[in-house]
Amino acid sequence: MIQLIKKMNMLYDAALALVYPQACEVCNAASVEARSDAPACAPCWQKTRVFTGDETLCWKCGALAPGEVSAEHRESVRCRRCEAESFTAARAVGVYEMALRATVLKLKHEPHVGRRVARLLHEAQQRAPLDRATRIIPTPLHETRERERGFNQAAVLGHTLAAISELPIDEQSLVRGAGTEHHRAGMDSRGRRESVEDAFEIRRQKLIEGERVLLIDDVFTTGATASACAKALRAAGAQEVFVLTVARA
Repeated sequence: MIQLIKKMNMLYDAALALVYPQACEVCNAASVEARSDAPACAPCWQKTRVFTGDETLCWKCGALAPGEVSAEHRESVRCRRCEAESFTAARAVGVYEMALRATVLKLKHEPHVGRRVARLLHEAQQRAPLDRATRIIPTPLHETRERERGFNQAAVLGHTLAAISELPIDEQSLVRGAGTEHHRAGMDSRGRRESVEDAFEIRRQKLIEGERVLLIDDVFTTGATASACAKALRAAGAQEVFVLTVARA
């Protein structure tokens, strides 16, 4: 039955690509042959750096670290730049480039997550230490910004992962309480941090107490937003706060 479904999907993809060809949003040359790969073609996905769990990363913030470390020593790797951050650990599906960059940009306009990205999110969530999470919370947008866009892309990602992982999703407990300035391109780390300082608040503390929260968002840049959210969640009694994003800048 599974093989039959796969074969039917392949035939459907082939027919769809023939009738409604979709150009790859990375190379603009090849076509997206499989619906699950959208918005990029398979060759562009192959060129995109997607994390497998075997990389040497800062155990806390997930930054790529030089050299190779055996699996039993990975928890000791630290970049020493993230010691003051409020989250427990942060991870991403991969680097903000090629297919993952196109995915993030597309998600800001269309509330849809392709099957490949959904699978990669789930694989990342299943690796330590994110596999300890008990509740998914999307990074909230300010309500004005969400009305302008029509949706919160972090919530779209959260619902996608919740459906696969069977973890509960909570969109009510963490809110963006202040009309903070949007992160502008070119804003330095200090500016980003100041723009979200004390911007988040908790409305349903009972749902947070004792939980191991998985905070989900589209891209990890400086970690300022994730840390500000984690600070509010930890103050409300969250036991741990993990961060998962589609990409890491």
